[in-house]
Amino acid sequence: MKNSTLFLKGFLNRSGSYVLFATIISRLLSFIASWIALQLIDTKELGIVLFAFNIISFILPFAGLGLHQGLLRYGSLLENEEEKNSLFIFVLKKGLKISFGIALLIVISSFIIPFNFTNTKYYLAFLSLVIIPHYILSIIKIQFRLKQDNKTFSYMEIVYNIIQFILIFLLSYFLKEKGYSLALLLSPILASIIFIKKLKIDYSKKLILPFINFKFWEYGFFASLAVSFSQFLIAIDIILIGYLLNNSEAITQYKYITLIPYSLLFLSQVVINTDFVTFTENISNKNYIHNYIKRYMRFFGFISFFICLASYLFSNQILQLFEPSFKEFSDTFLILIFGICGILIFRGLFGNLLSSIGKVHINNYIAGMALIINIISNYILIPKYGIKGAAITSSLLMWLTGLISYIWFLFLYKKFHSNEKTPKIV
Repeated sequence: MKNSTLFLKGFLNRSGSYVLFATIISRLLSFIASWIALQLIDTKELGIVLFAFNIISFILPFAGLGLHQGLLRYGSLLENEEEKNSLFIFVLKKGLKISFGIALLIVISSFIIPFNFTNTKYYLAFLSLVIIPHYILSIIKIQFRLKQDNKTFSYMEIVYNIIQFILIFLLSYFLKEKGYSLALLLSPILASIIFIKKLKIDYSKKLILPFINFKFWEYGFFASLAVSFSQFLIAIDIILIGYLLNNSEAITQYKYITLIPYSLLFLSQVVINTDFVTFTENISNKNYIHNYIKRYMRFFGFISFFICLASYLFSNQILQLFEPSFKEFSDTFLILIFGICGILIFRGLFGNLLSSIGKVHINNYIAGMALIINIISNYILIPKYGIKGAAITSSLLMWLTGLISYIWFLFLYKKFHSNEKTPKIV
C-alpha cells in the first residue's frame, strides 16, 4: 500500500492531477458523443462509417512516418527550449508533407480496393484527410509535454473533446452519418488552430541538430509502426467482423461494447503521458526505474481488481446505457474488461520503457507476432462465436503481449545498464 501511495504522490507532483482530470472529462465527452451518434444515426450507416474510420485509426499513428515519436523521445533528452523548438519546426514541416502524401495514397487506394459495404470508399477517402490535422494536433500536445507544461496539455485535451462533442451533436443531427464524418475532420483542425499559437515558437530561429540523421528517422518509423500495429490489433476486430459476418450492425454492436473497456485504458495513458519525459530523463538511474516499476504495477494491480469487480456486478446496467438489447453481450464485455487489465498492468508501461531505452523495434516484433495470431484466431473464432470470438482473441493477446514486453524489457535493461549508458542523443 505504501508503494501505491508513493506512486500516486509522485504522479500528482508532476501535475498528473491535471492530466487525470482532463482525460476523465475527455473520455466522458467522447462517451456521450458516441451515445448521441448512436441515437441520431441509423445503426447500419453508422457501422459503415466506423468501419472506414477504423482503417484510418490504424494509419493515424503512422502520420509523418513517426516523426512525432522522434520528437517525444529525442526532445525529452534535449537540455534547452531553443533546441526543442528547432526540433518541433523540423518535425512539423517534414511531417506535414509526409502526412499529405499518405492521405493522398489512401484516397487513391480507396477507389481501387473492393469493399463489402456500399459507400465505404467515399468515407475512407474523406476520412483520410483526418491524418493531416491529427498529426499537427499530436505534435502540439507533445511539445507542451516537453516543456513540462502538463496544465496546458490537459487544457488542450479538454478543449479538443468539447469541440468534437459539439460538432458530433450538431452535424450528426443535421447531416447524419455524413455530419459525423465531418465532425471527425473539423475537430483536430479547430483545436490545432487554437493551441499552436500558445507554443510561442519563433519559426525563423532554427538550430542545426546533429542527431537528426538516419537513426532519428529510424526510431520514429519503428515507434510509429509499433503504435500502428497496436491500433491495428484493435481495428482488425472491426474489419474482420465486417468481412467475415458481412453485417454492419454487428460492427456497431462490437464498437460500442468495446467503448468502455478501451476507454479505461486512459488510466495508464494518463500516467504515461505525465511521466514519459521524466522516466526517459532518468532511464540510466537503475534504482529510480526499478522503484517506478514496482509502484506502478502495484498501483494498477489494485485498480484492475476493482475494475473487474465493478464490471462483473454491473455489466448489464452499463451496456443498457447504450441500447437495452446490448445486455445480451455482457460476456463479451467482461472478456474485454479482463483483457484490458493486461495492458494496464504490463503493456502500457513496458512498451514505453522499451521505447525509452531506444529498443522501440522490440514493440514491433511483439505486435507483429500478435497481429498474426489475431488474424488466425479471429478467422476461427468469429464465424463460430460472432463478436464474442473477437473479444476472446483480443483479451488473450492483451495479456500475452504485456507479459512478453515485461520479460523482454527486464532482459534488455540489464544489458543497457551494464553498459553504463547515459541518455545521450543517439
